Formats: sequence, C-alpha cells, structure tokens
Amino acid sequence: MAKPAKKTDKSARSGEQIVAQNRAASYNYHILEKHEAGLILHGTEVKALRHGKANIRDAYVEFKPTSAWLVNAHIAQYLPGGPWNHEPLGARKLLLHKREIDKLSGRIESKGLTVIPLKIYFRNGIAKVEIALAQGKKSWDRRQDERTKEARREVEQSMYNNRRR
Repeated sequence: MAKPAKKTDKSARSGEQIVAQNRAASYNYHILEKHEAGLILHGTEVKALRHGKANIRDAYVEFKPTSAWLVNAHIAQYLPGGPWNHEPLGARKLLLHKREIDKLSGRIESKGLTVIPLKIYFRNGIAKVEIALAQGKKSWDRRQDERTKEARREVEQSMYNNRRR
C-alpha cells in the first residue's frame, strides 16, 4: 500500500529552521532589496538560538570599512552555559562579500536608507540572517497601506460570499 504524500511547507523542504522574525519590518519600512548573510556566533549563542530565544525587532546593521555588524539583536543567555555565557546585546559580525558590503554601505550613505534584519534562521545547521535594504515609512504611508489591505480583504470576502450562494 502506498504511503500518502506528506504536506510540508517550503522552509521544511529546504532545511530551514526559522528562529526569529522581524514582523514589524514591513509595517515600518519599504523593503527595497534582500540579502542573505552568515552570522558569526559563539557556542552559547548557537544553543540559545536553537531554543528560539532571539529578538531582532530593534536590530540594525552597522557598516565599518571592511565588515558589517548586527547591532542591538537580543539573543538571550543560555542558562546551562554558566560563566561561559555570551553578552545578550553584543554586536555580531555578518559574513558578506566585500562587494556586497561596499554596495550596501554606499547606498546607505548616499540616500536615507538603512539595513535591517528580517529573520534569523538555520539552513542545513548554519546560522543565517536575511537582511534588507529599507527606507522608513511615513505615517501617511502606513495609513495608505492599511486602506489598501482593508479594501483587498473586503473584495476577497465579497467574492467568497458570492461563490457560496
């Protein structure tokens, strides 16, 4: 007898385990482009991330001449770590190609843009960060987005109700 096919989402098929997401990013920023970066972590940081103890809501990326750093990302201490624990709000180095660092830092300096983390995840056991080049939204942008979402919801609801008749 054949086994039924398992339903799996995209992240499970690709070996991704999402640890933390910045859900407020799309509300507060216009996302212009996305990049993937590696993340240099110490032992207890990895263990805390595997337990899902991270918050990247207030985090941002800071550029130095030859490197990029994830600043203000909170990774909680791993309790069994004892005296070897890490600093929860410490800066963590991102692994990007020099070309990518130059491109992103140049765009930030020339325009009023910023780089923010969208999510931290493990891909095949390696910690990665999805970062985005973003532009801050004004309050009227947010209101306009809410109006378009509400209009889309109303249209979908009326179409659903029409089909049910």
